Amino acid sequence: MIIGGVAIGVAVIVFISALIQGLQANLIERTLGTQAHVSLHAPQQVNQIISPPNTVQMLYEDQRAQRLRSINNWQEVVSNLDQIQTLQAVSPMVSGPALVKRGDAIQSVAIMGVDLARYQRIVPLQDYLTQGQVRLKADDVLIGSEMAKDLGVRVGSKIRLDNGLDVNAVMNVAGIFELGIRELDSRYLYVDLKRAQSLLNLPGGVTVIDLRIDDIFAAEEVAAQMHRLTGLKADSWIGSNAQLMNAISAQSLSTNMIIVFVAISVAFAIASVLSISVVQRTREIGILRATGASRDQILVIFLIQGAVFGLLGSVMGILTSYALVWSFNQFGPGLFYIPISPSLISAALLLATLSGLIAAAIPARRAARLDPVEAIRHV
Repeated sequence: MIIGGVAIGVAVIVFISALIQGLQANLIERTLGTQAHVSLHAPQQVNQIISPPNTVQMLYEDQRAQRLRSINNWQEVVSNLDQIQTLQAVSPMVSGPALVKRGDAIQSVAIMGVDLARYQRIVPLQDYLTQGQVRLKADDVLIGSEMAKDLGVRVGSKIRLDNGLDVNAVMNVAGIFELGIRELDSRYLYVDLKRAQSLLNLPGGVTVIDLRIDDIFAAEEVAAQMHRLTGLKADSWIGSNAQLMNAISAQSLSTNMIIVFVAISVAFAIASVLSISVVQRTREIGILRATGASRDQILVIFLIQGAVFGLLGSVMGILTSYALVWSFNQFGPGLFYIPISPSLISAALLLATLSGLIAAAIPARRAARLDPVEAIRHV
């Protein structure tokens, strides 16, 4: 019965932990699948007040309006970033507002001018394509599914882009994508980098350098490092998705609380059984002590018993959790996939075994301290 209790506890720990990990991985994948881990921008422009010597000026200063401008020496910056081993991908981009027109329909959009080969390593557009193909020649454009519905266009249709400053171009819809975020699917519009530079009056310039890193949870540290290295404004996905990180932290905290309370329950169950075992075997313990068994040997016997309870129960619990996870992945709602990492299995085995060992400590100490004469007389 105690092994069955441990098995249930371990199965709950492994299944709940794997479920939360799968949910968090799905949330992060959906979030980071459409954005860079770290983005570098040109520093904000600020007002510079020049005061004559020995004068005091009292000014009410309005914040300076930020115009669209390029990152200085961005080619050199990209070349230097390409040499950093911890960066998986570096992609320069020019981004800015524009209007898209088709017939009487007019819609504001965000032009995303990209080097397709580089940008695909940041956001795999081919994974989100629903129609057409991922192609960005001089007059090609990729648009979101919501924008396609609003404009009534399909692959091969023509649309007109206007930057609002007398620069416009007729573009061909080469593909339609669906990122799964309505705001992005209704506003994002991808064009070739050089074409976007001409449309936004930034010849040869870029406004953003997107980065993809190895450890996504180190994005804040990497952003600070990139700021010190380049002098550019660095934004990480963690700072841009503060609510998501709060939700992930809350989920992790709740999972840890569940694990702690289940482990405590398992430990109390093992301790109670071993305490009863000490009472029931008092006479046998006394005989062992009388025949020469030392207190340390009696202590080790009960500690091993507790550890074996934990180990055998954890093995059964892990097998049960595998069955639960398999059932969820095969017959569940299909919203996300639950993986079971080897580290989680190792942690569950270690936790259950240690819980059994710790739970056995008090009964074992009590058994080891029994006086052999009194124990043999015990009825």
